[in-house]
Amino acid sequence: MPEPDTERVITLTSFGFLHLPRDTEGRPVPPKADRIEDVRDRLRDPAAARDILDLDGLDPRVQAVVLDTPGARDLLDNLADYAALPAGPSRIAIGCAGGRHRASGLTELLARALRDRGRQVEVEHLHVHLPRVLKTPPTSPAHTTPEQEPTR
Repeated sequence: MPEPDTERVITLTSFGFLHLPRDTEGRPVPPKADRIEDVRDRLRDPAAARDILDLDGLDPRVQAVVLDTPGARDLLDNLADYAALPAGPSRIAIGCAGGRHRASGLTELLARALRDRGRQVEVEHLHVHLPRVLKTPPTSPAHTTPEQEPTR
């Protein structure tokens, strides 16, 4: 069996959909990647936990909350397995609403898992440094308005 490909570097990017530039139709334009994982509806927002509200996904406490979210471990395993494919990706991007908690936390956890498998990993966090997003702009009449704070 061949040795793991330790020469090929994989870049992991976390981002927030609400901070992305928009195309001419108003849709967010995510970073270029072989796979873009949108965790907004897959993982609950850990910012609801008041003790980590002002932290970000670089903090191990936020990562622990993200990892304990139902479905997070399976998603993490799936992404790590995908990255290990022979013709696997060179870039994976993970996005949540603001990029501060779920996306950055999961990106850090994935980076650790891939390094444990012998992969060289580069990590970039596009929006982790930005303030927490409190309101989401409407995308359709069924969604909240900017004056309303979304509930989960």
